[in-house]
Amino acid sequence: MTALSSPSRRSLRVVSNGVLVLVTIAFLLPLAWLLLASVDPTATLSVDLPERVTFDNFAAVLTPEISFVPLLNSLILSGGCAVVTVVVSILAAYPLSRYRLRINKPFLYGILFGTCLPITAMMVPVYSLFVSLNLIDSVPGVILFLAASSLPMAIWMAKNFMDSVPVSLEEAAWVDGASMWQTLIRIVVPLMRPGIGVVFIFVFIQAWGNFFVPFLLLLSPDAQPAAVSIYSFFGQYGEVAYGQLAAFSLLYSIPVIALYAVVSRTLGGSFALAGAVKG
Repeated sequence: MTALSSPSRRSLRVVSNGVLVLVTIAFLLPLAWLLLASVDPTATLSVDLPERVTFDNFAAVLTPEISFVPLLNSLILSGGCAVVTVVVSILAAYPLSRYRLRINKPFLYGILFGTCLPITAMMVPVYSLFVSLNLIDSVPGVILFLAASSLPMAIWMAKNFMDSVPVSLEEAAWVDGASMWQTLIRIVVPLMRPGIGVVFIFVFIQAWGNFFVPFLLLLSPDAQPAAVSIYSFFGQYGEVAYGQLAAFSLLYSIPVIALYAVVSRTLGGSFALAGAVKG
């Protein structure tokens, strides 16, 4: 009896497949509830087939106050946060990747410590800072804070992607008279485009689903993103509009899925480094 067909291997395979099935069901059930409840006029928390399929829930949420303005605010906040974070993380990752300094490792460990700080522990001093700087209800201020809170992980990711770009390409450009800034913009950044796409999507999704920060720092209803406006579907006495909530959740997920498809198509692919350096 071979090792691959031994009883222990078969038992392990059955157990692993069973765990995967349970995990799949755990992810599919909420998705099934969203799809069914969004077209059910009498939707509840249970996953049931609707007695009558209707799109009234979508018609109820497709208004400027409920969907269009909050989704636009989410795009502004998340897109601005992602752009600022990507630019700053590339500028911070370049010296960490290209120079071997004594402060590199302590600095990276300090950045790693920054990823462990919970956002709730920082909100009291941050709120006090925003009040003192008169930045409460300021969309640019919230964008900068979201970018600052996303920078630690973004710098780590950008550095790892930048390490994959050979330094010899930059050295060849330096010999031809290119400056360090030119090599960063024209050589390093184009070759790490897939990594930039990964960092951008990671930061965008993190900011897109952030409820706590905009809820505390943005007071005007016209400036609140969709992650905060979704709270309006929960009534004061435990009543929840489940059908409209499911319809809004599906609409809320469309921009993220579209962004992933566009970025993966535009910036995807492998690093085109083959043949770039003469052997």
